[in-house]
Parts: sequence; C-alpha cells; structure tokens
Amino acid sequence: MLDAKTSPASYFSPSAHVNKQQRAQETRKQLVDAAREIFARDGFELARLEDISAAAGKTRGAFYAHFRDKEDVFFAIFEEDITRDQERIRQPLSEATSRGQRIEILVRHLAELIADRRRMLLNLEFKGYAIRHPRRKKRLADLIAAMCMCCGETRIDYLIPGLRLEDPAAQRQQAAQFGALVDGLGLNHLFDPDNLDSELILRQLRSGVEAILGGDNVGADSAR
Repeated sequence: MLDAKTSPASYFSPSAHVNKQQRAQETRKQLVDAAREIFARDGFELARLEDISAAAGKTRGAFYAHFRDKEDVFFAIFEEDITRDQERIRQPLSEATSRGQRIEILVRHLAELIADRRRMLLNLEFKGYAIRHPRRKKRLADLIAAMCMCCGETRIDYLIPGLRLEDPAAQRQQAAQFGALVDGLGLNHLFDPDNLDSELILRQLRSGVEAILGGDNVGADSAR
C-alpha cells in the first residue's frame, strides 16, 4: 500500500524500476557466489538448491526467480568467469610491446587460474559432469564457442596473433588444447602440490602455450 508521502507516479518512477533491477542483480550475484562455494564443497551432483539459497540468505523462490535449475547456475558461474578473465587480461596485453611480453602475460594469467583452488575444483567438476551426462555436452560446446567469440570481441586475438582463428572448428580445437593444458596441470597440482610447484607450472605453461600458438611461426608484433 502506498502511504501518504508516496504518490503512484513516484512508486512507478524510473528510479524505482532501476532500484528493483539493482536489487535483482545483487540477489543473482549472491546466489552465484553461494553456488560457487557449495559446488566446490559438495560437487555438482550432491549440491542442493536449499544449501545454495541458504548460503546466499535467500529462499528457493528467489533462486527460481533467477535460475531454472542447478545446471543453469552452474553454467552462469563459468560464463561470469570467462567475462571476468577477458576483462582482466585485455589491458595488460594492450600495454605490452612485444610478443614475448604478451605470451608471458597469458602464461601468468593461466598460472593464477591454476592456483585458484576453488575455481579449479569447479572447472574439473564442470567437465566431469558433462562427461557423465553426454546430452549436456552441447551446452558445454556452446559455452566454449562463446568463450572464443568473447576473445574476439575484446580483441585479445589481435593482441596475441596465434589466437586469431577464423575457422570455428579450429577455434574449438585451440580452446580444447588450452583446456587440456590448464586442467592437466591444475588437477595434478591439486593432487601433488609438492612435486608440481608454481615454478614448474610456469615452465610447463610457457612450453605449452608456445606449442599451441605455433612457436616461432606465430607472427607477431605487427598486430597490436
């Protein structure tokens, strides 16, 4: 009910609509953050919507107002991560003056991902879930395609010429290679950190990234 100080015009004003959108965005963010915690702790299959909602301080109704199911919020986490990754790395790459500097920026970015325990657990859980549920693989493939498109939209592929591929099949293949490099190192670092420390990870990443991008055949400093 509107009180005496609130007119119908102000109640339905643009500012009220903006505030409602902001609250919805904040609720969605809280649910995504809570889902990260619960999925990393319990795994996707055992995670419960009740636990995600409770961790966010929300109701099941609030969850369903933003996501269809657990899988929907699971994918939202990775879509958010992809966007954040592109935003974080774009400026350092644009400020680099040589191919070698750009490669090192990419390598250290990947090393940061591997060092993020929760993110690596989520990444491995994500792919394990897709493997166990083949019908879900298409959505995984679509997400990889979106990652490639995002890379192009932020001009990262122009900053690192080896990432500039026009053929969608080649883009998917390259994404799979980067995934294999990061997931393989990440899994073994989680399993045996003493024998796969940060320096070894950096060394393997440098070698792997150079191989994926084509080594010395990648042309380079001309595209900035």
